[in-house]
Amino acid sequence: MAAVSTADIRELILGNGPFGPSEVRAIIASLGRDAESHRELRSAVGELERSTERSPAASVRLGVCQEILGRCSQALETLRGGDGGALAIFHQGRAHAALGAYDKAIESFTAARRAGYDAAACVAAAIESLRAAGRVEDARRESESFTDGADSADFEAAKAGVLTDSGAPPAEVAAAYERALAIDPGHPGALFALGVLNDRMGNDDEAKNCYERSLDRYPPSLGSLINLGIMHEDRDEFVEAQRCYRRILEAIPDHPRARLFLRDSIASSDLQVGEQDLRQRGQLDQVLALPVSDFELSVRSRNCLQKMGINTLGDLARTTEEEILASKNFGETSLVEIKDMLASKGLSLGQLAESMPLAAEAEVEAEAPSSDDQEIHGLPIAELNLSVRARKCTTKLGITMIGDLVRRTADDLLECKNFGVTSLNEVRERLAERGLRLRGD
Repeated sequence: MAAVSTADIRELILGNGPFGPSEVRAIIASLGRDAESHRELRSAVGELERSTERSPAASVRLGVCQEILGRCSQALETLRGGDGGALAIFHQGRAHAALGAYDKAIESFTAARRAGYDAAACVAAAIESLRAAGRVEDARRESESFTDGADSADFEAAKAGVLTDSGAPPAEVAAAYERALAIDPGHPGALFALGVLNDRMGNDDEAKNCYERSLDRYPPSLGSLINLGIMHEDRDEFVEAQRCYRRILEAIPDHPRARLFLRDSIASSDLQVGEQDLRQRGQLDQVLALPVSDFELSVRSRNCLQKMGINTLGDLARTTEEEILASKNFGETSLVEIKDMLASKGLSLGQLAESMPLAAEAEVEAEAPSSDDQEIHGLPIAELNLSVRARKCTTKLGITMIGDLVRRTADDLLECKNFGVTSLNEVRERLAERGLRLRGD
């Protein structure tokens, strides 16, 4: 069923017409395309919640919509007062799964299937709950025993997830997700999973495309928003990255990763401004290196500057007006001439008089690894199972082995663009699991 208008949403929820899986899909399709649909849905739900007398059918409509809006605890309570039909039972399962009660979710999906709800959808949802509960072997058996899901994108995506958990080759997993997309080109779960696969293989453009397409459905995938935000950061598109993280925080204000990533992204965008300042500084250095002989000066001014050992505009910018006037035969006329010359390049006398070169920091010798650590140091960095963000930053720094990583300091890692405190803590935790730490920690 196609998306419905905002007026139709009110009628579907508050009216007495049919309300089944196709109507639910139509509401969800509208939520993915039109912000006004969200307001209309919340308004209709609020109106139904305020109703003092609700029929069992109205309770089902309300409970399903509460589950769609992510109000899962409320949905469970409301659906218990429903008609006990297949639709109510299925959405009870979805609410249980969202709350992490996977055993109850599986029971509900099994009961919904017995009550006549679409078998492929029930089996697919049960498989996803089994996977989330860590029962990989049970999920595999469930996917292999069901033979009527060839036309279900949900079931094909669930089967592909089982292949992922079983360690199947990436090409086989990708083909399985493609089968789901052949049935439903906008399937968010399949698109997110393909995005992750392409991300890991370095196919950034294809991964970005998959993440963006997955966001056309409601609710938006949190994983897609996080990974898409990271990809935007890698392209220095910090405004777009922050928009992804804020979109998560609008729905889940206390989401820890989104809050940390948003903070890191803001810091990285500030760093980008700092890099622009450095580029401008490089242009300034070129101007400061210009010899005064390149400019038309009077003989008196030229001779005075030569006697003072002033050869470049930088030398002049580091010399105060008092020092210039203290030079013999250097009068007000020459002073005006010098000031005009500097002003033509955006400089002034004494501008850099306070600048002092920074002393270089002494390099700290790295400790040689003990004999017990030699084997661990020789392992590839992939053994640490770092997140996409942390892994990309280590690649940029040329870190391929664990030994390369432990020879770096925290400051070394933080110098890498987009590598923030979140990624640093992750690296420290992964190293600590192997009894290692960064140099200087």
